[in-house]
Amino acid sequence: MTDSLSNEIRQRVRLKALLSRIRRFNDLPPEAQEAIAAAARPRHYEAGQVIYLEGEPAEAVYILEKGWVKATRMSSDGREQAMLFLRPVEIFGDIAVFTGMPYPGTVTTLEEVDVWAIPAQTLLDLVRRYPELAMAVIQRLGERVLHYISLVEDLSLRSVEARLANTLLQHAELHEGRLIIPRRAWTTYDEMAVRLGTVRDVLSRALKTLEAEGLLKVERRQIILLDREGLARRGNL
Repeated sequence: MTDSLSNEIRQRVRLKALLSRIRRFNDLPPEAQEAIAAAARPRHYEAGQVIYLEGEPAEAVYILEKGWVKATRMSSDGREQAMLFLRPVEIFGDIAVFTGMPYPGTVTTLEEVDVWAIPAQTLLDLVRRYPELAMAVIQRLGERVLHYISLVEDLSLRSVEARLANTLLQHAELHEGRLIIPRRAWTTYDEMAVRLGTVRDVLSRALKTLEAEGLLKVERRQIILLDREGLARRGNL
């Protein structure tokens, strides 16, 4: 067996293992998973690189294997609004491909990232061939629509403190019996403000407010959530 063939086999095994971790894609028939694995190509990006720009033709759907990315749109006054912050294992670029429209936002890497790119036409052909894949795509697109409905609701109806409380609860990790938000290298106040649709100074005041209420504690390398129920109530205000 040649080295190139051996490497191709390893890549297919790796991608099929990745597909098994994606909800609604883990139940696809083996032949559908094999077809996706045969078409996908691995790509690596360094931190801060653009995977695709808002308005570009949608040429591929991506599966995020390693690292974090953000999807943003730019307003007419130059302000950045976050649409999604994604971590493994997630799919992105699919809305544009299945609507036949350009990419609706710019996707940028926040750290070193590994993705798998599936050519748009290949995926469209596979959806026509496998009803199970079509259903998985429909369900995930429905979930994405619900996400954007929630985002609109947050931005229009909830205060910055409420949006911050909800975001912290959604991304908290259990570590040694405590709920924490790790402060990754890219988790700056500016990036957090973009995620919440606000600016750095307002975010800083919101954190201080929640800390003064005893709901959390801000440390250099992490944010500790002290009162989960209190944050949940705050998130509904």
